[in-house]
Amino acid sequence: MRVNKITIAALAVVAGLSLTACQNDDAAATDRSNASSSSSKGGSTSGGSAQGAAKDSAGNGDADEGQGTVVGTGSNENGTIGKCRTDELEVTATDSTIDGDEDNTVAVTFTNGGGRDCSIAGFAGVDLKTNAGTVSAERTGESAPATVLKDGTSVSFSISYPVNDTGGSGVRITGLVVTPPNETKSVTLDWPGAASLPVTDGSGTPVKVGPIGSAGQGG
Repeated sequence: MRVNKITIAALAVVAGLSLTACQNDDAAATDRSNASSSSSKGGSTSGGSAQGAAKDSAGNGDADEGQGTVVGTGSNENGTIGKCRTDELEVTATDSTIDGDEDNTVAVTFTNGGGRDCSIAGFAGVDLKTNAGTVSAERTGESAPATVLKDGTSVSFSISYPVNDTGGSGVRITGLVVTPPNETKSVTLDWPGAASLPVTDGSGTPVKVGPIGSAGQGG
């Protein structure tokens, strides 16, 4: 009986130690699992926050770069419409006097043949060649807004001059010289209007030039 009691007691001790070891192993595994889960969650949160901050910073940087790109290579450079050059323009002149008007009128037309849109504004230079020398036209007081002249389209301005009703031969007109706005190269044309100007006392020019668009715009 004593042997059996010792054996049973020994088995009980072994069983208790095994149970305790299992419980310790389970607890350790649980602790490791929790620690791993906590570390994983903490890393994700920290990393996400850092990535978010980096993304915001990169986003702001991209926005600034985008604005720089628009300003640097957008409408201020590649998109700018340049001024119309003399060599790009076909220049013609026609008599546009209307019966009953106090003054005679010639319309000068610029047609864009440069293969690109261009901008034209202000007043053209106008000189009449006469047998008494050159008569330069004086600008009228009208406003002169800019006009975008698309390739193949036209715009006109007017030249007004007094009727020679003095009964004499007056000052004979032999030609017309036109210089587009903001250009130095001129075009010489035949004069399509009345043959002469009245003789004046030389106290000012009798010839007036209107701004671009003052004689209508055609396509």
